[in-house]
Formats: sequence, structure tokens, C-alpha cells
Amino acid sequence: MNSTTNDAQMTAQVERSRTEKTIDQSFFWTTRILALAVAGVLLWITGQVAWNSIPAIQQFGLAFLATSAWNPVEEIYGVLPMAYGTVVSSFIALLLAIPVGLACAIVLSENFLPLSIRTPLVFLVELLAAIPSVVYGLWGIYVLIPFLQPIGRWLYENFSFIPLFSTRYIGPGMFPAGVILAIMILPIIAAISRDSLAALPDELRWGSYGIGSTRWQTIFSILIPAAFSGIVGGIMLALGRALGETIAVTLVIGNSNNLNFSILAPANTIASLLANQFAEAGGLQKAALFYAGLVLFVITLIVNVLAYWIIQRVKKY
Repeated sequence: MNSTTNDAQMTAQVERSRTEKTIDQSFFWTTRILALAVAGVLLWITGQVAWNSIPAIQQFGLAFLATSAWNPVEEIYGVLPMAYGTVVSSFIALLLAIPVGLACAIVLSENFLPLSIRTPLVFLVELLAAIPSVVYGLWGIYVLIPFLQPIGRWLYENFSFIPLFSTRYIGPGMFPAGVILAIMILPIIAAISRDSLAALPDELRWGSYGIGSTRWQTIFSILIPAAFSGIVGGIMLALGRALGETIAVTLVIGNSNNLNFSILAPANTIASLLANQFAEAGGLQKAALFYAGLVLFVITLIVNVLAYWIIQRVKKY
């Protein structure tokens, strides 16, 4: 009787082991296929954009990157002003959003405020990411641009000898576009930085306090360096959002295809150029727009590779 029972138990264990092994293998191959599918979709999109941009690549070559004229009538196309606007507006956004976002992350993760206040603040900061882009754009037109008028006038009157502030502030331009992008990417930086700081073990904090460090010394000397890879990852994710943002930027940047180094002047970005002209484009102009989209893709790729390199260098130390 006991022998029969033991045999049944062993058979059940073998069957269960086989079933678990089958489930594990199925899960392994499913995740692998899905991961490869993501890479495949990325390559497919890149290939389609590159294929449709071939006429413009053959016509203009690398000169497309250094030409500042965009003239559909004469079929002369260059993406330099839009590439400049894309990079500079995103840099302005990072310059404004990083200190504010990091400050929010520190306050919300290090118990500077009571829990009853921190919880609503976390919700409100993350709620910024849920606001549609077009709402940001409309708010930028009617509220942000007039609000920045005194600041733009002051920058021109006092620093016009600097090329970045060499034109009068007339309203739509690079400056309000950078500010509105900063507001849009703020919740990304704040949320990911907060999660990175909150995930650190408490032993780091208590060990620092134990050797006599103050709270701020602990934060800036121990916690931020320990969470640096996560913070940089959040910053680069936010930068990717800023580089590709379309509607909000289109409504406030002025959509000028002229190259002007002043951030107070109207400008344009690659994403805004595509949104404004793609629907009515045809022939070589359409190919040039695809080429511009390919340039934006390369810029985003460079940003991600740079982020990965920075994170790997930090991990070594």
C-alpha cells in the first residue's frame, strides 16, 4: 500500500516537474520573441523612413544637414535651422527642468514633508504628464508667452551683445518653446529620480548619519551618487520626449525656417516641420521631410547611446 502511494506521489511530482519546465520554456521563448519583435518594429520603421528619404539623400547628400534654406518652390531643402531648434529647445528644457525635477524628487523621497502633504504632491507632479500636448500649447499661447514678455525684454535690453539674446522678444520663439518643454518633461525627471532615491537601502542613510554627516551632506554625497544611473536614465528619457514633442512646440515656437541663433527669435524644430508640411507635401519635398525625420531619429539614437555610455561609466566607479 505504501509502495503504491509513493509511486503515485513520485509520478505526480514528475508530471508537475514536466509541466513547470514546459511553462518555463514557453515563458522564456515568449519573452524572447516579444523582445525581438520590438527590435524588429524599430528596424522596420527605420527602414521605411530611410527608403522614402532616398530621393532626398541622392539629391542633397550630407549637405542637407548644413543647408539653412527650406524652399519648396525652388526645391531647395536643408534641415540645419530645424536641427538647431530641436537641440537648443531641448537643451533649454533640460536646463530648467533638471534642477526643479531633482529638487522635487529629493523633497518627495527624503521625508521633508509630512506624508499627508507628500502624497498629493506626488499625484500632482505625475498628473502633469497626463495633460495633452495641445492643452500645453494653448496654455503657452495665451498664458506663457505674455508671462515671459518682461523676461524676454529684460534679456534683450541687458544682454543683446550675446548672440543668444540678440533679437527682440516678439512672442512665439525658442524661449517659450524651451520653457513649455521643461514643464512637460518635469514629471518624468521628478518621478524617475524619486523612485531611484526611494529604492536606495536605508543603510546608506543611517551609515552616513552615523559618521556625523548632515542631512544635506548625506543627500549630495551619498544618495545622489548612488542613484545617479537612475537619475541620468530619467533625464535622457525626458530628453527623448523633448526632442520629439510636436503639437505644443508647434503652437509656441513661431515655425520660422530661418536660422537665428537668438533664443528670443521665432524658430522651428524637425517635429514641428513634419507636422506643418507633411500633409501637403509631395515629390521631393516629401522625401526631404522623410530625410528630416531620419535625422531626428539619428539625433535621438545618439542621445540614447550617450546615456547608456554615461550610465556604464558611472557603474564602473
